[in-house]
Formats: sequence, structure tokens, C-alpha cells
Amino acid sequence: MSIDIIVGAQWGDEGKGKCIDVLSADADMVIRYQGGANAGHTVYVGKRKFVMHLIPGGILREGVTCIIGAGVVLDPIAFEAELKMLTDAGINPRGRLYVSPRTHIIFPYHKKLDNCSETFKKSKSIGTTGRGIGPAYADKYNRVGIRAIDLLDPVLLENRIRENLQFKNHLFETYYHIEPENVEETLNAATRYAEILKPYIKKTIPLISKYKKAGRRILLEGAQGAMLDIDFGSYPFVTSSHPIAGGAFIGTGIGVHNTQIYGVAKAYLTRVGNGPFPTELNDETGEMLRQRGGEFGATTGRPRRCGWLDLVALKYAVEVNGITAIALTKVDVLSGIKKIKLCTAYRLNGQISTNVPASNSEFEKVEPIYEFFDGWEDALDACSHYDHLPENLKKYIVFIEKYLSIPVRYISTGQRRDQILQKT
Repeated sequence: MSIDIIVGAQWGDEGKGKCIDVLSADADMVIRYQGGANAGHTVYVGKRKFVMHLIPGGILREGVTCIIGAGVVLDPIAFEAELKMLTDAGINPRGRLYVSPRTHIIFPYHKKLDNCSETFKKSKSIGTTGRGIGPAYADKYNRVGIRAIDLLDPVLLENRIRENLQFKNHLFETYYHIEPENVEETLNAATRYAEILKPYIKKTIPLISKYKKAGRRILLEGAQGAMLDIDFGSYPFVTSSHPIAGGAFIGTGIGVHNTQIYGVAKAYLTRVGNGPFPTELNDETGEMLRQRGGEFGATTGRPRRCGWLDLVALKYAVEVNGITAIALTKVDVLSGIKKIKLCTAYRLNGQISTNVPASNSEFEKVEPIYEFFDGWEDALDACSHYDHLPENLKKYIVFIEKYLSIPVRYISTGQRRDQILQKT
């Protein structure tokens, strides 16, 4: 049996979708373990582009069983849209796509609360996608959430919705001073959600156990990145779940195993939303990275903040995830830049450190210390093997490996499936 985990090693948007697609070619099961429709995994199959926010990337590989785990908060409308995208492309997910009965469901009132909270915070907003993720997780931990299995129990479902809206409508009316949610409309939405999800809800723990006992290969797929983890990220500018590898065991119910943990990282760095970003470039180079890298959110279309690769933060991600190998993406975006910088330490209050501060106020104040590297002019389209890469790019990769003390196993040189090289 082989269990591998794909995690984002930065602030999300690292190119996990492509890496998941490549590794799922040899997988029997792919499980999404956390997050919601606030994240998008983009995969190019030929000239066709697939953006999936909830359904695991393995669905694009024939014969691969896919599961949306209990650690996910699922938006049924987004799920339905993805099903249509797949069926329109000739991919039938029935019989190999399942939703854990323990997966929590996002309702319209969650999205409304999300947007109200962001508007109310004004300049101190987190920069969420407004998809209702945080409020849905809050309901989960407040023990008032509605799970996939609850959609199939009409009496329980109605009682839970009425109880939830009694409190949430009080917030809408008296705190946010807006119109309350209509109870009957919410109940009607719940009925529709049940119709959408009923064919896919399945007891997933016995199915996972069956695959484990048979020695099948299982791939665990995360969303967002380590620096957005609710505990270990740049709090409070984080997501509301655990993108780190430890979250994979909680979000799937698979149990702790010895695993290969692949950390996906861009050759530079991006971030969406507010929060500290020591290596951010608010200049022509940053804009060039944004345009050449297509750095606009797959979910919202928002422009991503861009900067140089931060090895201090990446080393931290390696440590908290137990990452065993790196998949380095978008190296082609750096082609043509004469001098490339890598952040190898921080300066704070006159002191040099190679640690990520736990204090967000301190993290905001750190100054990056850089190593400089000669760039490469060569286009990478024709590179079909690691040895074909420009020498200066190989030096860049080797430096990253030495700093992190783990190998860079995969290098992505473009969008296509075949534009990923394995370094042995």
C-alpha cells in the first residue's frame, strides 16, 4: 500500500492541480481532505482547461476512485456546476465519485455571514473569497453544522435549519442591520441540495479501508497552503481549516501512516488576500510575474500578490508538514530575468533570523535578506529531461534543495501535462 499526500507549501496557488493530475495517473483513489470551493485546482488536458474547486483532480483519470472527505465544507451549487463541467467534457463521475456522509454543507446564510463579516471589518478584513467557508467551519465546531447525511433526514434537517436561522437572523437584523434569511427559501434550497448529493453520499470509511487492505495506492489532496493553516499559518490572515499534512489524516479518517509528502511550491511566491508577505514586489518585476504567470485567482479572478521565493517560509512549511520532496512549479515564468533573488533569512529589530515569527505583527515587520542568482534566457518548452534545463536554473534548484535538506523531485516547466520533469 502507498499513501501519498500533496500539500501546498506556500500561501496556496502553487500549482497543486497539475501535480495531483500527474501523480494520480498511478493512483487508485484520490481524496480531498479539507477546504471548500474557495480553492481552485487547474489542470490542462490537451487544450482543454479544467478548474475544480471541490472534486478531486483524480476524476480526470479513468478508473480512479475519488472522495470528498469529512474535512471539506461542500457547496452543493459549486459541486453541481463541476459535475456539469465534467459531463460536458465526456467524463462520467457516477460510480467513482463519493461524498463522505460527514462532510459539512455550506448554505446561503454562510455566504451572507462571510460577506457581512468582511464588510464590517473594512480595512482589517481577511480578504476571504466570500464563499462561506469560515462560517461553515465555525458552525461545525460550534456543533450546529449540517452534514451531507443530514440532508437525507427531512425532519432533522428542517429542525436544524430553523434553529440555525433563529440565531443567524438575529445577527443579520440587529448586528449587521440587513434583511434576514427566508426560512422557507432555505428549506427549499436544502431539498435541492439533497437531490444533488444523494447519488454521491456513501459510507467512505469502509471503502477507504477496503482499498488500504488491498494494498491500493491512495493520494490525499489538499487545498490552499501551509502558510494559510488555521494553526500554523500567518494568523489571523489564514483559512479556516488545516491544509498541512496532519490535516489529511483528520479530514479523510484514513489514520496515521508512513507517507510520502509532496510539497508543491512555485519558483517564486504569490499570495491572495491580506497579511504579511516579506518578499512581495510592488514594482514592474512583480507585475511581470503576475502577467506571465497568469496570477489571477481560479476561484475569484482576483490578482495575486507576487514576490521572490521565500526559503525561510518554505523551510517552515517543510518542517510543519514533514515534507519529503518538493514539486517546483512555474520555473518557466522566471526565464529571461537577469538577476533572481531568493530570501534566505529575515532581519527583525537588528537581529538576523531563519525562523517564521509566530506573532503576525512581527512577521509584518521582517526585512528579507536575499541571495542573488544569475538568470537564464532559454525557453524551457523543449526540455524533456532534467539534464536539458539551463545550468543556471539547475544551480537555483540545487541551492533550494540544500537549504531545505530535501530533494526537488518534480519540476514543472509549463501548463501541459507533459511539461513536468522528474529529477532523480
